[in-house]
Order: sequence, then structure tokens, then C-alpha cells
Amino acid sequence: MNSFGQLLRLTTFGESHGVAIGGVVDGFPAGVPIDEDFVRSEMQRRRPGQSQITTQRKEQDEVQFLSGIFEGRSTGTPIAFVIQNTNNRSADYGNMKDVFRPSHADYVYECKYGVRDYRGGGRSSARETAVRVCAGALAKLALKELGISVQAYTSQVGDISLEGDYSSYDLYCAESNAVRCPDAEKARQMEELILDVKRDGDTVGGVVTCVVKGAPVGLGEPVYGKLTSSLAHAMLSINAAKGFEYGNGFAAAAGRGSQQNDIFYNDAGRIATRSNNSGGIQGGISNGNDIFFRVAFKPVATILKEQPTVTKDGVETHLAARGRHDPCVVPRAVPVVEAMAALVLLDHYMLARAAGCFL
Repeated sequence: MNSFGQLLRLTTFGESHGVAIGGVVDGFPAGVPIDEDFVRSEMQRRRPGQSQITTQRKEQDEVQFLSGIFEGRSTGTPIAFVIQNTNNRSADYGNMKDVFRPSHADYVYECKYGVRDYRGGGRSSARETAVRVCAGALAKLALKELGISVQAYTSQVGDISLEGDYSSYDLYCAESNAVRCPDAEKARQMEELILDVKRDGDTVGGVVTCVVKGAPVGLGEPVYGKLTSSLAHAMLSINAAKGFEYGNGFAAAAGRGSQQNDIFYNDAGRIATRSNNSGGIQGGISNGNDIFFRVAFKPVATILKEQPTVTKDGVETHLAARGRHDPCVVPRAVPVVEAMAALVLLDHYMLARAAGCFL
């Protein structure tokens, strides 16, 4: 299960402290202009060590493309790429070799495979998401040709959250601060909270909101290939993701149909809706409105506080993690959420085209 997607398929490989990580994007359409500077800028958004509120591991995350691109355009053949690991400090994980970090993948990997790479979590590390961001950047370039944009931002850290919905903010302002929140005052409060948590040797969670503009009517395949199902699958595959909701989400459970229904009307000859409580998706198929959804992330499991745990032999002990870890994963999760959304949207666009839509 190292591959994701249907017609557009991403396969990733590598571990946190291995020589390199990388991926192969198969099924990518031919003729798409590949702006490597844009890919590089997307990688910089996710890379570690970019601010005081992220892990201080220093990786440049330079992408080396091996195939599938010729004279600045995709060729339609598999696009393979690698990203070298240059700043791993495996010795930091020596005290975790024979013990299990609470709420981490250590225990289940050991039980499932009988062996695990304890250096940074190996394959379970969020280091793997760098590959997703590279592939997502390629998907964004293809979506740009179709007039579709994907933009995410931090809408909550701990108990500090934005009060308005996405339409209340200039989302481009999110990139003006380290937290990636479009409200400057809330961003300041969020950053202070993350730094306080970091000084305490602890971690904190939050929420990323993502908005898709320009998606046509018809993305999504009933019954088991709904766009919502694919987005949920994509988002919940991201490290530390704990929840997914779109449109009014769980809040809709407290309302009534008369309050939640998006009423149709004739807008100068075009069928439109007076609200977008559905989040741009009805019956699992995009309806032409903005698509918006939220992803909840838990506090990172690896903390510097001492915690009770057990060894591989079941002996009770204590562990205080060492090394460089994110006190809050949310700011760096923003480009990962965008990347996975872009891959899903391009995949579903290709599926719809294969079914005869948009011709």
C-alpha cells in the first residue's frame, strides 16, 4: 500500500533516515509545462527547519527528476524523482531502539512486521510527505491549465481558532507568517502558543482548512468512488491526521434540512445555489461551487517530556525523547493537504474525461 490514486498514481519509497526518499508519478498527462522553480517553492513550504515553530532538522529538500520530463514539459511517461536525506541524526534515537513511544506507530509496526526502523520512525515518519508535496506540485501545474486552484491555511491551533469561514479572509496572506494563518493577530497568538508548548517539551494539534476553486461540475464517481471518499482517504493518510469534514460537516448534524439545503435558483441563465453548505460536493460529485473541507491534526506523539512506557519485552520504564521534532505539525501540514487534494482532483478529472465528461 505504498501507492495512491487510480488513473493518476503516486508510489513513494524511502525512510526518514535512509539515503533518500522518492516517488514515481504514473499516468501524468503529457504536454503539461513543468515549472521546476514552482516545484522548488512548494518543497520549501514543507521543508523542516524553516522557523522556530518547526523541527530544526535542516533539509534542503532539493528534488532530482529522473524521467518523464523533456524540454520543460511532461512526456506522459512515469515521472520519477528522488530527494536526498542529508541531515539525519540517527544517534538521537538510540534510547528508542527497544521502547515504544506512546501513541506512535512504534508498537504496531513491531507487532505487524516483527522489525522496525526506530530512527525517526522509518517509513512511518512524516518525512515521507515531502514526496507527496513534490507530486502535488506537479498536479497543481496540471490543474492550473484547467483553471483549478487549491489553497489551504491554518484555521486552528490548540484552542485558538479563526471565527469566520474562508470567505472572510484573504487566503494569500496565510503565507506571510510562519503559522500559515490568514489572520495576522490570530497567527501571532498561535505562534506564541506553539512556542510555549515547545518550551514545555510538549506538542499541540490544530486544524487545516482547504479551499478548491474552479472545479467543474462532475468530479466524483458513484457509488464507491465519490470525491468526498477520495478526499477523506487522502487526508487521513497524512501523518497525525485524526478527522475530516467537508461543507458544514459535523455541525450539520445539529441542524434541519430546511436550514442545510442549498437552494437552487436561476442566475442569469445559469443554475446556481444560494448557499454552499454542501461544501461544493453533492452525492459525492462536485457541483461547481467552491469545494472546502477541514482536516484535524493531533498533537505530535513524540514529546520531550518523560512518559511511562514499556520495552519490547513488556518491562515498564520511562522515556524522554531526544532529537528534533515539530511542536505542532499544522503549519507544515498545510502544503501536504494541498498536495493530496491536488492529486485527488487531477485523478478525478482524468477519470471523468475517461468516462466521456468535459469532452
